[in-house]
Amino acid sequence: NLSDCFQADAELVAGRNIILIDDVATTGATLEEARKTLLAAGARKVIAFTIAH
Repeated sequence: NLSDCFQADAELVAGRNIILIDDVATTGATLEEARKTLLAAGARKVIAFTIAH
């Protein structure tokens, strides 16, 4: 369970487009929770990339 695993500084994130990079995406759960956290902190858009699937 990854709920509440991540934190984002709203002063750094708010209004910005964020590129999120992860080495491997198996289920996508880590990327999804990180994306939710960044959006909740005010990110305008979050784009995720992975090296392997």
